[in-house]
Amino acid sequence: MMMIPGYLILALTTFEATSAFTSPSFMASSSSLLQEKQEVAVHAHPENGEDRRGFLMQSGSIAAVAAVTAMNWGIVAPPALAVEAVDYKAVAADIVDLVKSDPNKGPTLVRLSWHSSGTYDKISKTGGSYGGTIRFKEELVHGGNAGLASTAVPWLEPIYEKYPGLSYADLYTLGGVASIKAMGGPAITWMSGRVDETDPASVTPDGRLPNADSGPPGADPSDADHLRTIFNRMGFNDQEIVALSGAHALGRCHTTASGYDGPWTPTPTTFNNAYFTLLSGLDWKKKDWSGPFQYANAGGTLMMLPSDLVLLQDDSFLKYVKIYAADSKKFDKDFAAAFQKLEELGTKNLKNTEWA
Repeated sequence: MMMIPGYLILALTTFEATSAFTSPSFMASSSSLLQEKQEVAVHAHPENGEDRRGFLMQSGSIAAVAAVTAMNWGIVAPPALAVEAVDYKAVAADIVDLVKSDPNKGPTLVRLSWHSSGTYDKISKTGGSYGGTIRFKEELVHGGNAGLASTAVPWLEPIYEKYPGLSYADLYTLGGVASIKAMGGPAITWMSGRVDETDPASVTPDGRLPNADSGPPGADPSDADHLRTIFNRMGFNDQEIVALSGAHALGRCHTTASGYDGPWTPTPTTFNNAYFTLLSGLDWKKKDWSGPFQYANAGGTLMMLPSDLVLLQDDSFLKYVKIYAADSKKFDKDFAAAFQKLEELGTKNLKNTEWA
């Protein structure tokens, strides 16, 4: 009887390619090993880069060697079973349920998807959403990501664990579009197929996300220059910069995260064009407080950052502020296009995916 090398049996067992040449007794004895391997793949800790994707990549290398060896031994194994397709509609539904259970989580999930995508550099072709690198502690400590390590990232972990084959990169970006829709925004086109990076060395340098204030305190031309530097690096023009700024209709600043405080609008869990109507329609004054320079309305209930007010000072930006303040449907359309572009920066081989 032909003896089959142990490593070949292990590799083929891991990839479930066994039934054509293994006996029922061998299948029974190896089932517990297969289950053990799958559990390791599901539960490995992402901070160490040892997530399911990394495990499958390693297993794939073993299986490739095994396949060649099997051919040399004259053994014909059946094709490995395909990884079970992810039900992205179910994933999105779970995200929507999360937002509906606590509407204040919606804006933070949008922030996570935005920041996971907004590191892209069109010159070096680095950064962007493709690798899901924002889950690494090396990126979560970046200044712009303050607070995400204890909020949005762990909030989504149970959903990640629920769906084998789901990447963090797809989960975080789907979290953004699903949350926007759950909060009354447009249904944004989303594509799947992002593959998680397994090495924290792939994290891009800090400083690629926009700052609330640049140069002297308060809104001035240096803030406009900063916005263009950040967004032009990713490939966005002035119209897209203003459209994406409309995401400030959602959420609020927290002194424990950014140092700033307060919401931009009185409806921080509803997606609308109120950011533009309020920005252009209210009188904004410097807030009298001990925190960083920010603006407040007359009643002190709302706030704007210097990077918001500069949209009124720069003529090119102001043109689009007026358009979006007057036409909410135009804003929804332009925001959806810009946000889809943002989430697809640095990606490849994505697939059209129905999620809503």
